[in-house]
Amino acid sequence: MASPRPIAHPLKRALVGRVRALLNDQARGETPVVRSADGLFGPGSMVWRVHGDVTTMMVGGVSALLLQMLHPAVLAGVWDHSSFRGDMIGRLRRTARFIAVTSYAERNQAEAAIARVRDVHTRVRGVLPEGMPYAADDPRLLAWVHVSEAVSFLDAWIRYAEPGMSVADQDRYFAEFARIAEALGAHPVPRSRAEADALILAMRPALVADARTREVARLVLSQPAPSMAAAPVQAITFQAAVDLLPRWARRMHGLSGPGLATPAVRLGAGGLASTLRWAFR
Repeated sequence: MASPRPIAHPLKRALVGRVRALLNDQARGETPVVRSADGLFGPGSMVWRVHGDVTTMMVGGVSALLLQMLHPAVLAGVWDHSSFRGDMIGRLRRTARFIAVTSYAERNQAEAAIARVRDVHTRVRGVLPEGMPYAADDPRLLAWVHVSEAVSFLDAWIRYAEPGMSVADQDRYFAEFARIAEALGAHPVPRSRAEADALILAMRPALVADARTREVARLVLSQPAPSMAAAPVQAITFQAAVDLLPRWARRMHGLSGPGLATPAVRLGAGGLASTLRWAFR
């Protein structure tokens, strides 16, 4: 008879349970996404490597959201057509699940998730305060959302997981992740670090920081933690996300960054990343 499997470390079990409860809407029956080799990517891909780390994806996700909202059309689409002001956790959770499904799930599940998002985008339209129309399925707008996420996810991974990541591997990540952006209708889609940096530079003249932008940043960074136990983790994550922003983006938001506390913030986020890797290992 085979020996019984050892009981999981109770601290590991508690940490994994809390993270899964945060990232999955259990009231809707959501369960963690199961990795499948028959997906859009697979073992050995850069997407699996970068998107599989809980801490860096949380830090990168919050940083990406702050970066995206500097585009007035992205901000208007969220402001006018979503419940993010009353359900910020829900929005972050839905975004995280889309990334998880398209990165790891079976191909049919990933393609269905992309189709649902494309359908939602066709209905998100409006007019900016100055009178210019916007549409969520605008290819260039989708490109801005994508490059904001790709750069933020990758930079968080490099800072807290793989500081020596080669440029060649970074280029592979952009080339692979481009598949999702192209399927959503984005254009142009960067396929290398150089192309990503060039696209951000080209988009910067269109970015704006106004009262609504600052309100979104305040809502993101001041939202209450889901529990007392999660409060320190959320504080570290948000501080690290602001620290990850490019300096020009922090200036536009009116955010000062950690300043003299930068080493402590990075040490704390690095410790959190190591702890959660141990828990999920």
